[in-house]
Amino acid sequence: MSLCGLVADVADALVELDRSRIPFKRFRAGVGPYGEPQLVRHVAEFLNALDTYRGLTASKRTPDLLIRGRWAIEFKLARPFGDNGKEAENWSVNLLHPYAGNVSVIGDCLKLVTWSGPERKAVVVVCYEHTPPQISVAPLLRAFEVVATQAVGLRIGDRVVESRSGLVHPVHQQLIVVSWEVLGAVEQGDEADKRAG
Repeated sequence: MSLCGLVADVADALVELDRSRIPFKRFRAGVGPYGEPQLVRHVAEFLNALDTYRGLTASKRTPDLLIRGRWAIEFKLARPFGDNGKEAENWSVNLLHPYAGNVSVIGDCLKLVTWSGPERKAVVVVCYEHTPPQISVAPLLRAFEVVATQAVGLRIGDRVVESRSGLVHPVHQQLIVVSWEVLGAVEQGDEADKRAG
């Protein structure tokens, strides 16, 4: 089961929820306002309905989504704007806060490095933008990669991306599902060798 295929299936799951037009709490209809636990639960249900994942997928506390024997996945959301159309405060912190135990994507990567299960590990970020973007998430995704690899010393795979447009929400008009496989952390000695070399 490739990460590319999984990311495409996650994007399809979110589009399905969007098309249902079922609002989250008192927010406007569309997938954009949904919280992370609700999204992960829907993704797990969607995947379990597909033959490829049937009986393998569960939403959990750690990791957020477990595809038994295949993938352990942590999810995060990146929304530059709120349901009300106003720019959200501190929205980029979800990706960049570089400390273990934090709820950022970097914190999730560090948590996955210690995951003892047989599954491969990945982080998935669900981003929402206007069409065209009023604030592009592209610089934030590049910044995450730099901080994760150069400042924190994580080894991550290539970025995998799936986009979907035409969402029903007037602010969250398109989604981008982005994922990186978490391959481990650079050993202290390796980092010292790099600096010396």
